[in-house]
Amino acid sequence: MRIASLLPSSTEILFALGLGDSIVGITHECDFPPEVRGKRVVVRSRLPQTNDPAEIDRLVREFTSRGESIYRVDAEALRELDPDLIVTQDLCHVCAASPDDLAAALAILPRTPRVLSLNPHTLADVWNDVFTVGASTGRDAEAQELVHELKTKVEDVARAVAKASAEVTRPRVLCLEWLDPPFNAGHWVPEMIDLAGGDDVLGIEGKPSRSISWEEIAAAKPEIILISPCGYDLEKVRDELTRMNFPEAWSELPAVLHGKVYFTDANAYFSRPGPRLAEGVAVLAAAINPHAAIPHVPPGSLVRWEHESTASARPN
Repeated sequence: MRIASLLPSSTEILFALGLGDSIVGITHECDFPPEVRGKRVVVRSRLPQTNDPAEIDRLVREFTSRGESIYRVDAEALRELDPDLIVTQDLCHVCAASPDDLAAALAILPRTPRVLSLNPHTLADVWNDVFTVGASTGRDAEAQELVHELKTKVEDVARAVAKASAEVTRPRVLCLEWLDPPFNAGHWVPEMIDLAGGDDVLGIEGKPSRSISWEEIAAAKPEIILISPCGYDLEKVRDELTRMNFPEAWSELPAVLHGKVYFTDANAYFSRPGPRLAEGVAVLAAAINPHAAIPHVPPGSLVRWEHESTASARPN
């Protein structure tokens, strides 16, 4: 089977099901596992290169206001690759190419491939997507085993959290998936915060992220803040934090006053609806319960940040 994966999360799912050799086409953002390097890129961003988050937000809004996609599907590359299956999504047109982006490319293909469109909003949806991909590729047994493994990881974390936080008030947690302007994290992240022992102060389980004001953040009084900008790895987040001009009210937030502001790799553990979300629950639990023995926390995945740009890696 020849598979084109048009989103990073499906690429991760396919590899986890043992289908890495079947993948012939990927997006420019597919970077995990490392074995994906060298696959032919069939989807690229149309946005100009910039490290300014405010400018990225402006460009995205400009494209969407004109009804234009921010992605370009390489129809000629797909024609040459001649895939049997194309995996895409219809959840977030800012995060990855959509079926609409694919439609024009399909028209020139020598034969019509199967198109599988994923649309998860919760952790259960993500696990079901693993089953769906498995059923579409003849890997049902592998999918069952993978989902069992992921659920077990989450259950292990939930048990550790319950043991660590018995009879303690759940802390108020804010997860930011963008800084300029600020966006809260949505969809499956509020559920992950709940499983990790926290109370999401601005997110709603299963609902999209949204732009929020610094006034809302101040009113919410978060006791723990996790910064995980969509599309950013650890080093890029660190660089962004050193350049960020926070409003005066930032320094008065409980999380800032008590040194409980963390950042992490959003691509790895939060923004991509794939297998590593299970580890994302562990990362959150480690931030919420810093003195507890939380299982399945990837080494170096959680960094504590101090307002004066002095960050120290929290031992995991």
